[in-house]
Amino acid sequence: MDTENPSAPTRAQSRGPGKDHPHARPHSGVVHDNARHTENFTVIGNHLAQHKELSLLAIGLACYIQSVRPGTAVDIKTLANRFPEGPTRIAAALRELEANGYLRRSHVRTPTGQMVTRTVSCNRPGHRTSATEPSGRPTRRTAQDKPPPRKRLPAVPRPGYTSPALLQAALDVLAGLRRRDPRLLLSATDAEHLAPGVAAWLERDLGPAAVSRALAENLPLEPLVRPAAFLAHRLTAQLPPLPPQRPPASPAPESRHPFQTCDGCDRPFRAPAPGRCRDCRAG
Repeated sequence: MDTENPSAPTRAQSRGPGKDHPHARPHSGVVHDNARHTENFTVIGNHLAQHKELSLLAIGLACYIQSVRPGTAVDIKTLANRFPEGPTRIAAALRELEANGYLRRSHVRTPTGQMVTRTVSCNRPGHRTSATEPSGRPTRRTAQDKPPPRKRLPAVPRPGYTSPALLQAALDVLAGLRRRDPRLLLSATDAEHLAPGVAAWLERDLGPAAVSRALAENLPLEPLVRPAAFLAHRLTAQLPPLPPQRPPASPAPESRHPFQTCDGCDRPFRAPAPGRCRDCRAG
């Protein structure tokens, strides 16, 4: 009679669900065929991509806003022109993102006086970037939190001679620049720093209108982050030369002669040779 081989398996061993091969493909659900991005990609957190309260439109809109470059318009009208959803649905999705901390919108006034909406996209709601605690109370700023000290304004030319009237005329020129371009609005401290430079232009036979034109024309199209620094550079780089020196007025012919002593009254007078002065000759 045959004997049983104790080492032979009695039946095939099946893999349990927890022992599946790591590279086995599931029978249902999504299968990821991923490639590693090395350029032109945006990191999106799963807290957004798998948010349980946001609508699919809000999630997709947040992903788009986080992927665009800073300065890209993300207002309702622009987004409605970009995507097939209408402005009503897009406005509702923006409110969802704002309520959940993914967007912060505020109204600010531009240097030209126009009110615009500033949108801040937050890729991880709840992280603190300002010096406030969750309770709203300000926290103490450390040395790393403090903003860097503001750079000093560049030096400006100095006039050869200063007078209160000349400096006041320079300050008047600087105060009037904002009427030519609202971006050239200066503080009193900045105007005081720039006034000697404008005075150096005025003493070069340039009127206030000509100086104002030279400073306010052909400005760059981008915003002027610090108009005083821009004007300081322009005052120095475009300083016109001094006017040509005028020849001194010719002296009277008699002022070239040496002094003589009058033979009649002993009074000194200029003449080419000794003799009598004009009064004695007339007498």
